[in-house]
Amino acid sequence: MESDPSHQASGNLYTRIPLYVRIMIGLVLGVIVGVVLLNASPDHDHLPRWVSVTITVMNETAKLLLRLLNFIAPPLILLAVVRAIITADIKGRQAGRMVFLLILNTLVAIGIGLLVANVVRPGKHAHLDPGPPPEKRDVVNQFLDNVPKNMFAPFISDPPNTIGVIIIAMAVGLVVRRMPRDRIDSVDRGTSIAFDIIIGLLHWIIQLVPLAVLAKVGAIIAKEGFAPFKALAWFVLAVIAALILQATYYLVRIRLGSWVRPVKLIRGTSDALTLAFSTGSSTAAMPVTYECLKDRVGLRPQSASMGALVGSNFNNDGTALYEAMCALFIAQMIGQDLTFGHQVLVVLLSVVAAVGAAGIPEAGLVTMTLVFNAVNLPIGYIPLLLPVDWFLDRCRTAINVMGDINVSCLLDGQTPATKEAEADAVPLAKVTTDLEPQAVPPSS
Repeated sequence: MESDPSHQASGNLYTRIPLYVRIMIGLVLGVIVGVVLLNASPDHDHLPRWVSVTITVMNETAKLLLRLLNFIAPPLILLAVVRAIITADIKGRQAGRMVFLLILNTLVAIGIGLLVANVVRPGKHAHLDPGPPPEKRDVVNQFLDNVPKNMFAPFISDPPNTIGVIIIAMAVGLVVRRMPRDRIDSVDRGTSIAFDIIIGLLHWIIQLVPLAVLAKVGAIIAKEGFAPFKALAWFVLAVIAALILQATYYLVRIRLGSWVRPVKLIRGTSDALTLAFSTGSSTAAMPVTYECLKDRVGLRPQSASMGALVGSNFNNDGTALYEAMCALFIAQMIGQDLTFGHQVLVVLLSVVAAVGAAGIPEAGLVTMTLVFNAVNLPIGYIPLLLPVDWFLDRCRTAINVMGDINVSCLLDGQTPATKEAEADAVPLAKVTTDLEPQAVPPSS
């Protein structure tokens, strides 16, 4: 899930306007401000003082959003991962297969994202200031250095220690699962309350996104011109291509691994996919997805519920794919090569972040800061992605829902429920026939 529409239905005039509309308004105003500043400084090597000061103020305004996201992301991911682990009702062979399918789908999604980003290289169409060079460390030592020395260090370090937060969250979640049921329920209630508080704070922070877009777009145009936005157009095309490849993978797996036919499936679940795209919320589409799979496609209720209701809490394939591509895109724009080891680290962090991100509004924006920090990428360029994020948000949310559909179909197997019932009924009918009384021949 990427946003919660219910929070846009109330409040003042500003919050009643959909977020993507406000982002587009910020984008237009940012372009206007950027063009004015660009025309006011023909010599880009020696900017007028007032232009330089204005660019600095706009950059610092965009940094405000990122500082707030850095502040809220660690406790948010901690609570989300802990809740996901302790509330997961995963039992039996079918549940184990569901977990395998979810992990496989996420790994394939990230692999596709990295492949497309490495082949297309959308970031090569622009060259931005890389900032101070990152510290050179190999991936193994970087991982070991991030193992927390105490419980609080990952939350107070600057930038936040992403790997440390995830290690603590997984350790706490696994320990709580071994407690008696009444204690698990108590911890669940406490984490749910804390999670709701953090989500409330996050909704306030998200209101600053349009302002950050205005400031960052204006500052980049004033300093770099429109070249970065040519690269952004290439990035959008690359992400859409990767999402199409992921959707194709889902349909091929469904065709080979279940009785459902892809054309029938798309027709039967069109309402769920349309709702996911229009709202940008997989949670809003969840009940519709379940009903479509059960009533229109004809899946067994257990298979539909496992994939569309239970599995959706852990599935965020589209978001994981997007975050992996964002990391490579920004790295290409600033000329910073991500080694194979760092790309593997991006994969691992995106998998865990995707689990925790399910159910978090603007999940990609929150977890992206953690992924960037872990591989020493400057998070200052994240606002550059925001003008197109509202559209790609809807595209990747539809892929998230398609991932739920994929898991449900594969869990349902190769035999439809109706044919299975018919097969079971044949021997019963034969037994009934055999037991019918035979006609007694007339006595002579």
